Amino acid sequence: MSLDHAGEQAIQQRAHEGGPGWGSPMFGPEIPKGYYPFLRAQPMLIVGAADDAGAVWSTIVSGWPGFTRPLDDRTIAIAGLPAPGDPLRRAFEEERDIGVLALQPQSRRRIRANGIAKRDGDGLLMRTQQVLGNCPKYLQTRVVTGIADEETAGEAVTGNELTGTQQRWIEESDTFFIASRSPEHGADSSHRGGMPGFVTVTGPRTLRWPDYTGNQFYMTLGNLHLNPAAGLLFLDWEHGHTLQLTGTAKIDWDPASAEAYPGALRVVEFTIDRVVQIDRASSLRWTLQAYSPANPPARTLSQ
Repeated sequence: MSLDHAGEQAIQQRAHEGGPGWGSPMFGPEIPKGYYPFLRAQPMLIVGAADDAGAVWSTIVSGWPGFTRPLDDRTIAIAGLPAPGDPLRRAFEEERDIGVLALQPQSRRRIRANGIAKRDGDGLLMRTQQVLGNCPKYLQTRVVTGIADEETAGEAVTGNELTGTQQRWIEESDTFFIASRSPEHGADSSHRGGMPGFVTVTGPRTLRWPDYTGNQFYMTLGNLHLNPAAGLLFLDWEHGHTLQLTGTAKIDWDPASAEAYPGALRVVEFTIDRVVQIDRASSLRWTLQAYSPANPPARTLSQ
């Protein structure tokens, strides 16, 4: 993985933010020892990677706290895999780039770890190349209210466009996850949040969402600048269902587009190539407690 990320620097320059030395070069490959207890305490990880065809996917791997274990300052053992039928279930039979997001909705904390992973028995063994903590902006507060270990995941239902039910699912969401990958810089897994309605479904194969002010590292947009392939994951937090989309993302820099979304600096448009829905893919059951105080108002139907 190269640390000189031309994509991140290009986005920073276009946004008139940051400059040389910003972005990936600020973060090293070692896992700080202070992160060890946090990683061990998590019941879920969000994982991003590309499949053999180059399509990028985002997914969830969940388990009892302790299923994620730092073995040393560069190695993480993950005792779990995506659900059967998930596009990334068998992807790690061969070593490949991986982006991992350890997210704790109850405390609104998150850590990102990017590197290389390969399947190890019924889990993954990851070698880190970039590790960083993220701020709590746009994270909704949720708590685990149950773990349905006795339930099995449903069969994957696939398609090339969104059904009406899936469109409503997205339009009512306050959170989604996005995976991206630059061949020279590896994979990344990130979070997007806002008030319900912040994602607009503009057609059965297209979405738009606002890009709010963040940490100015532009790890996701930097990857997309170099490679538009991306994967989105929407969770049904209450029931453990997953909705995965793979396709391409394009940044809309037109100020008029951003004006349609309160608080937006720019807008991202996503075109869907494939849809995968798996009911009960995660055993975790969450309850929403509060929206992030950083969330701008959602776009109204009249805007």
